[in-house]
Amino acid sequence: MTRQEATRKQRIPLNRDRVLRAAVALADATGIDALSMRRLAQELDVVPMALYKHVANKEELLDGMADAVVSEIDPPAAGPDWQRVVRGRILSARRVLLRHPWAVRVIESRTGPTPAVLAYLDSMAWSFRDGGLSPDLTHHVMHAMGSRLLGFSQELFDTSGPSGPSGPPDRGLVARYPNIAELAATAAHDGGSTVGGGCDDQFEFEFALDLLLDGFENLRRQGWTSARKA
Repeated sequence: MTRQEATRKQRIPLNRDRVLRAAVALADATGIDALSMRRLAQELDVVPMALYKHVANKEELLDGMADAVVSEIDPPAAGPDWQRVVRGRILSARRVLLRHPWAVRVIESRTGPTPAVLAYLDSMAWSFRDGGLSPDLTHHVMHAMGSRLLGFSQELFDTSGPSGPSGPPDRGLVARYPNIAELAATAAHDGGSTVGGGCDDQFEFEFALDLLLDGFENLRRQGWTSARKA
């Protein structure tokens, strides 16, 4: 960095927004595990204590980073087709999380929803209600959707790492688990998948999303109510 660049950087006042934007950029570049208050202070060319005027501790920093990422999700589109509106919003959330791969871990680690997450969930609930779903059905829909509302799904196992399947299948495993082997042989290739070796993450996500949305619409048309569950 030249002296002129350093001087210009020092003239930019430090505020909460600048701290959070720098933290998000640092996590994008180095990963969330490498993020620390000291490293962030170095990135901003300030002493670490200067950060604590804007975030009380690292947990508050992570809360703010989660909110900063969620705030990047597109607002709901206009239109009468609630399924299209909800689908578009969720796929926007997924694109945001793909830009910030560390964000899923941070969101899952929060002890409660942060303000931006609450605002996002509130607007999603409004989209369901605006589409004609009753408060009762919307309540259950939000539970059924779970993390998919934010663009990610929680899988049983992560087989994308070194312990995941690689090379030809073991004959002994094929003999013991023939049905799993048959399914694995039909999978579309996606080397970076987190839903199983060979699975196409995006396809699997959209497949499940569309099934859920179609199911919710069928329940809406039937006038479904949880009072009938007994």
